[in-house]
Amino acid sequence: MSRLAARFDALRAAQRSGLVIFVTAGDPHPELTVELLHALVAAGADVLELGVPFSDPMADGPVIQRASERALAHGVDLRRVLDLVRAFRQTDTTTPVVLMGYLNPIEQMGVERFARTAAEVGVDGVLTVDLPFDEEPEHAAALRSAGLDSIFLLAPTSGPGRAQAVAAQASGFLYYVSVRGVTGAGQVDMADVRSQVEALKAYTDLPVGVGFGVRTPQAAAQIAAFADAVVVGSAVIEKLEAAAAAGINGPAALRGAVELVRTLRAGIDTAVGEGR
Repeated sequence: MSRLAARFDALRAAQRSGLVIFVTAGDPHPELTVELLHALVAAGADVLELGVPFSDPMADGPVIQRASERALAHGVDLRRVLDLVRAFRQTDTTTPVVLMGYLNPIEQMGVERFARTAAEVGVDGVLTVDLPFDEEPEHAAALRSAGLDSIFLLAPTSGPGRAQAVAAQASGFLYYVSVRGVTGAGQVDMADVRSQVEALKAYTDLPVGVGFGVRTPQAAAQIAAFADAVVVGSAVIEKLEAAAAAGINGPAALRGAVELVRTLRAGIDTAVGEGR
């Protein structure tokens, strides 16, 4: 059983919604990334989504774009990201790690080499933002051969037919985009998101995570009432960015982000305690 399947099975058995936290590898500094990942897990993250820095992150809002720029300035590329996962796995062998990024760096490394190396260092799943599920079948085949889960985004504009087709090809979990636009943008229409997630669950057994616009413990709690996981990224990265702007360096720069994750976890667990 994959780490993702095991984690979601455990969450389901405990009647809890999961918390997926996204950060960009190398931000605020590559020497802090592994420490940050461990701290996020200790604060309540169930799954870690690690962004691969890229110079043209088209699906990301300005917060994550700036995080990519900072990481690239530190020389963090796909190979360095894989090294960071390897280092994280030296002391954490159970928390699922998903890489989220774009196709270009993977193609530069070579899809088969990437998949093989990612599996070797302890990556569990891959979300390639700019690769539709029905294109580049060799990409999906390489991930599957290496034992990696293929995770796909589903947008509010995805019709039922396409959503079912994506669900049939995906593994690990489905990532439902709660707002139209880039990461961190817009207000979440909870009633609409809930109806869309419930429709998805009618034809797939995969867990459904909801993200893109979740910023507060209150919003996370609302989503936890109907989704299998809540995904938060931009709000966490904003805390890292604020620390840097204030001249806070070293481990102290991580405290705001870690505290936010604690409050998100508490909000989710309160919602679950009320009868999810």
